[in-house]
Amino acid sequence: MTKILIAEDEPDIRDLVAFTLRFAGYEVVTGINGEEAVQVAKREYPDLILLDVRMPRMTGYEACKLIKADPKLKDVPVVFLSAKGQESEIRDGMDAGAEEYLLKPFAPDQLTDRVRSILAKFGK
Repeated sequence: MTKILIAEDEPDIRDLVAFTLRFAGYEVVTGINGEEAVQVAKREYPDLILLDVRMPRMTGYEACKLIKADPKLKDVPVVFLSAKGQESEIRDGMDAGAEEYLLKPFAPDQLTDRVRSILAKFGK
């Protein structure tokens, strides 16, 4: 089963995204901040990582850079989830190594469509 890591510090958003992806048939693991996202990624080796940008302890950008620096995780696609849609924010996310930058709020089917598309692109 395809495994997706969600790192989001807002419990309601994290639970909604996890529920949506589980309902779509994915295995979901979660983290509550950037630091935990890196730890969970190294332990679980997910097929896709969804990171909030603004999180305590470590931003999504910092977590993404650490994940991409790990030889075992460098090819795992990372998608940022953020309410911040300024061009500079998106550029920072892409520069950190993200595959895509998804703006909140998003509809559940929009999320699952993007997830399926990204996973297909990476042969998962």
